[in-house]
Amino acid sequence: MTRVKSGSGKGFALTVAAIAVFVIVAVIAVSALRGSGANADGDARQIEIIPVPATPVRYEDQTRIRALFPGLITARRQSALGFPSGGQIAEILVDVGDRVERGQPLARLDTRALQAQLQAARADIRVAQAQSDLAEVTLNRQQSLVERGHVSGQSLDEAQASYDAARARIQSTQAVHETLGVQIELATLTAPFAGVITDRSFDEGASVGAGAPVLTLVESAALELRVGLPSADASRLRVGEAYEVELNSGERLSVTLRAITQVIETRERTVSAVFDVPASATVSSGSVARLLLDHALEDRGFWASAGALTEGRRGMWSVYALTPSGEHYVLEPRPVEILHSEGDRVYLRGAVDDGQRILTTGVHRVAPGQPVRPVSEG
Repeated sequence: MTRVKSGSGKGFALTVAAIAVFVIVAVIAVSALRGSGANADGDARQIEIIPVPATPVRYEDQTRIRALFPGLITARRQSALGFPSGGQIAEILVDVGDRVERGQPLARLDTRALQAQLQAARADIRVAQAQSDLAEVTLNRQQSLVERGHVSGQSLDEAQASYDAARARIQSTQAVHETLGVQIELATLTAPFAGVITDRSFDEGASVGAGAPVLTLVESAALELRVGLPSADASRLRVGEAYEVELNSGERLSVTLRAITQVIETRERTVSAVFDVPASATVSSGSVARLLLDHALEDRGFWASAGALTEGRRGMWSVYALTPSGEHYVLEPRPVEILHSEGDRVYLRGAVDDGQRILTTGVHRVAPGQPVRPVSEG
């Protein structure tokens, strides 16, 4: 058997121990370096300053605000046209969508029966005229005989009465003739004003009663805008003055106030104002328009972008104020009250100082206390 020397075994053990210590030290050093690197990254993230759009607050003691009141553009005149007497429709000369002029024929009734009655009335007039002529001759003869004393005055009176009755029969038959002529004339439906046919209720051959709507005519040349306004706003309007309205297309046009009803409607609690739409306007009846009215708001506040608002506590609104913190700013929520909203901007008052910068947009991408720097003002 080979005997190992005790001195060489101790040296090997010391070498292994030294290597182990070196490995432990190396591991601790690497861990320390990694930890310091992580802390450095964390510190870098904590002090990261992001650029944000901001604008300074400018308070006003009062401001001009614009209110919008919706209304409906309609034709000034719209008529459901029918015949004054019933009958059978012989012709309908127009259809839905046709533009017609004032006095243009639109439809006709069958007038054959009326034409026959008219001919009979003409014959009655001739008969009455002949009877009147005979009564006149008789009256003249009786006057001559009375003057000569051949007949009594009673005969003259009877001749005069016959003559008067004959003249009355002429007037009666003429009245019947004129009535039939008017009925025949009214059997042709004509346009009372220029416009567009928007509805047709009957076709040829249909029997209609007196006054039954056959066609609907809407005036196209004269349009008006009716708007319901609170009485306070209506009292500021002046008849004859021009006001601005906005259409759904974004187009704006000028209208003239024609009348204010001065009566508060029971349901809407508004006063109706009627405006004349210019004939040159390219707008159709039935379009919606919004009346634009400017007036003063007697409240101290400041204007801000609607994108600057964020929901605060208990249903209130807040804006982010940029508060100085060393060489940068931090975001601090400040409660505000909306006094008026107008499109993409709002008029506010709240815990924001005059001249202090506030975040204008991107409120959903930041958090309270976040370090920031302003990059724009507007």
